[in-house]
Amino acid sequence: MTTVHRLLDDAFAGVEPSPEVQDLKEEIRANLEARAAELQAGGATPDDAARRAFDELGDVRAIVAEAQADVVAATGGEPRTVLQEAFAAAQQQRVRPRPGFVVGVVVAATVLVAALAFAGLAAAGAFAFDLPGIVYAALLLTAASAAGFVVGLSLSQETTTNHPVPSRRAGGYYLATGLTVLALLLALFTALGAFDAWMYVVAGAAFVVGGTLFTLLGVTQTNRKKAWVRDVARAQATGHDFDRFDQDPAAAARFGVYTVVIWLTAFVVFVVLGLTVGWAWSWLTFVVALAVMMLVLARMLFTPKDARDK
Repeated sequence: MTTVHRLLDDAFAGVEPSPEVQDLKEEIRANLEARAAELQAGGATPDDAARRAFDELGDVRAIVAEAQADVVAATGGEPRTVLQEAFAAAQQQRVRPRPGFVVGVVVAATVLVAALAFAGLAAAGAFAFDLPGIVYAALLLTAASAAGFVVGLSLSQETTTNHPVPSRRAGGYYLATGLTVLALLLALFTALGAFDAWMYVVAGAAFVVGGTLFTLLGVTQTNRKKAWVRDVARAQATGHDFDRFDQDPAAAARFGVYTVVIWLTAFVVFVVLGLTVGWAWSWLTFVVALAVMMLVLARMLFTPKDARDK
């Protein structure tokens, strides 16, 4: 019922948090979820069911405004600081981690540490036997997959401040993280002698794909912040700069294209330098590519207020 949560958070945006308001919100949430479940049973999609249930409820903002007026009257209209409001809102909106999430993160972290420890000890010569390259690859792939699992699982959870990302997008972050971590591990263990030098090419390819995927996911990410967090942010905003990607989706798309071109070019240069100059120096290509990407990001992401007002 993620759509119900979003619609309800938007309806309660700007409302002074209090136990009474929270009780009202939870009562409305329960009614909306019950009605949405009935509509889904009738064949409606989850999003359509949530929106229809919300529409059937009537003018929720009027109910919220009335509740806010009651709270102001009860408190005498005493003003509170932004920090006090943020703390009160966080207490009211607190979301506790699910037990399954905690168990999953602990298991994945244990697998990650165990795989890296075993591979590291083997590469350092701590065992009386040598591991074949395929075993090293399997261990590093397991470690990278565990790291990606932790990131993907974490993003798919609702938190006090954020809505969960959809499962497909969480899977994208899992893949991007896994590829990036795998690239770094392959490069490290190649330097330690676990693989032949050609593995640098595989690591470079994984790094480019993972970095590009991270960038595309980032520039296409919709807002995850809950309404009360956005209210606090607006209250604290100075008004000097604004996030261009939020205001200009076309700029976000252009940055994604620029990033793909930068990293593909870097990968080609990396391979050429590795075959001609040497693999040890070819990695500087990615340092330069990262610097170029950050400069492009700094140029595109934030626009001065004067430029916005023109």
